[in-house]
Amino acid sequence: MKKGFIIMGIIVVLLIGAVLVLGKIDFNRMGKANAYYHVDIPASVEESKLDSGEIIKRYLYTGAAYKENGEEIKVEFTAAKQLREGAYLKLYLNKGNNVTSYDEVQQLDIPKKVNF
Repeated sequence: MKKGFIIMGIIVVLLIGAVLVLGKIDFNRMGKANAYYHVDIPASVEESKLDSGEIIKRYLYTGAAYKENGEEIKVEFTAAKQLREGAYLKLYLNKGNNVTSYDEVQQLDIPKKVNF
């Protein structure tokens, strides 16, 4: 009986630990290739109206991004808010060079092979 409670306690602790770890992992960034993008004005703004009457805007950004080796690629992605013009982004790309996520970075954090 005592062994059963100990085993059950260990299982509960492991499950709680797994849930906490999985909650912190961002699968949109994990194991992705990176490219760098210099933010310009959005190519377009799409507005959607929710059933509640609230208007949601999506900002479309397109243009050249540069992989860490300096290779230029064309990207297209959306943001829920207008990004700061002139900012530098680290893009996270899946195998088809589709942007899954991004982070704003400082120009000093960009590899030297990337030329804007």
